[in-house]
Amino acid sequence: MYYNIAGPENSGPVKIIIMFRKLFFLIIVSGFFCISSAQVREVEPGRIRDLVCFWNFEKLKGPWKAVSGKSYWLREGASSVKSVEDGLWNNRSVLLTEGQWLYIPAEECSVLNICGKNAQISVVAWIKRKKKKVKQCEAVAGMWNETDKKRQYGLFLNLGIWNSRQQVGGHISGVGGPTNGYKYCMDAAIGQSQVPLEIWQCIGMTYDGSEIRVYLNGVLDRREKQNPYYYDKGIFCVSGSKVDFTVGAVNRSGEMGNFFVGQISGIAVYNRALDGEEMRYLSSNILSDR
Repeated sequence: MYYNIAGPENSGPVKIIIMFRKLFFLIIVSGFFCISSAQVREVEPGRIRDLVCFWNFEKLKGPWKAVSGKSYWLREGASSVKSVEDGLWNNRSVLLTEGQWLYIPAEECSVLNICGKNAQISVVAWIKRKKKKVKQCEAVAGMWNETDKKRQYGLFLNLGIWNSRQQVGGHISGVGGPTNGYKYCMDAAIGQSQVPLEIWQCIGMTYDGSEIRVYLNGVLDRREKQNPYYYDKGIFCVSGSKVDFTVGAVNRSGEMGNFFVGQISGIAVYNRALDGEEMRYLSSNILSDR
């Protein structure tokens, strides 16, 4: 115990107290940075079993080859897609504007043709949305051809059905065409939370053969009757010509549309319904303030 704390500035006891105060401050600051750095993890989708493909778009120009899983190449659609210095892997991502998309021809991606009564699937995307000029749903990734009634699976935003707006949506079709009694496919899990613009988000969908689930930043975004969504018809198996795997748009009304506008830093597809812990891991490179 020191009694001479009011003594001269260069006195021994005062120097010791100042030294301990500085040390305490350094401990607090270093602890803060440790906590901050621990909030972001280096996510490796290939660590989770049953991965089909993972793209991280680290190349400066397309086409982009999957860095894990099958060596499938995503090529550009109607126009050249820009790579930007902002992302979650090697600080890169692709920027899709209205009218742009990526795709793999059906004959080059047979393992992504996941279908059957007992089929399972998970699709995960790391995105930063931007404002669209046209109000419509946004296709993120999947095998979903409405024009030819060859719908299979698709991760979407802003489906606009069942009183929804701007949420994550996961479509599964066991029939290929529209839902019986409707003009469009109405079978989808839809989350509760709106997905914000200009912030990195991890969105995903899973299907285990009986339920479709959608996730936002690793959390099952529960919504009454819609997430989870009961659906036991499986995934449609296309006969004849198969369906392209597309990112950022789908084939509908005889042309590509439902464009996603924004950045994509990663896409992962699994041929299994991932569990909650696995989905949380895949989103652990997302910061709430990013």
